[in-house]
Amino acid sequence: MSSILEARRARYASRKRVNIVALTMSMAAMGFGLFWLAWILWETFRLGFGGLTIIALTQMTPPPNEVGGIANAIYGSFLMVMLATFIGTPIGIMAGIYLAEYDPKGWLASVTRFVNDILLSAPSIVIGLFVYAVVVARFKSFSGWAGIIALALIVIPVVIRTTENMLALVPAGLREAAYALGTPKWKVIILITLKAARAGVVTGVLLAVARISGETAPLLFTALNNQFWTSNLSDPIASLPVTIFKFAMSPYENWQQLAWAGVLLITLTVLGLNILARVLTRQKH
Repeated sequence: MSSILEARRARYASRKRVNIVALTMSMAAMGFGLFWLAWILWETFRLGFGGLTIIALTQMTPPPNEVGGIANAIYGSFLMVMLATFIGTPIGIMAGIYLAEYDPKGWLASVTRFVNDILLSAPSIVIGLFVYAVVVARFKSFSGWAGIIALALIVIPVVIRTTENMLALVPAGLREAAYALGTPKWKVIILITLKAARAGVVTGVLLAVARISGETAPLLFTALNNQFWTSNLSDPIASLPVTIFKFAMSPYENWQQLAWAGVLLITLTVLGLNILARVLTRQKH
């Protein structure tokens, strides 16, 4: 009997040591990641806060060593991100509904999931080159519409994946109860399943917006840039990520300061969207 107790104590001590080692390594990895994240945020706030002035938010791109701002870039980014979200979100939600509700195990659903996984993992520069070849090269002009198409192609797979996963979490009993009352399938989807999963779907949309807000590579090949204020989406249009890239690589101090101000704006926007997504997810549970 004593030998059995000794063996159990030995196993318990061994498991406790392994648990301590694993916990220590996990905490060290978390601390390592948080250290770099805190450093990046500190540098972003330290260097960007000084350039975030009224002039920077209200005036257009200045020549080198002159006073100006990034208002045209902010407007261009806002316009393209909002239109890309407006185009990509309905397509993503409808495709996610089809995968989760109408044909979850069919061959078309399998092909759609496969293509969606490819789009999710594809580098954004590949999408930018694709839109360049299909739109920009064909019409022989960079344009805001080309940038919107590229960003919408990034939004769609994120929304599809999130919508399908959230609908799959809705209990089957809710659907069965609605069907038992004679409710048509389209009404069950709109009034029952989609309503139950709305927080998760909205979270997916917000995460997609956060992702495309800082994309630079697709816009370099599609919307390019414009140092003037323009609302014509058929012409090249300024965007905050491209302006940051251009100004950060320049030797002019005023451009570099505006680049850091733009970085701070994008960081705050993405951080706010991620926090909002977390809040919505927490409310859902």
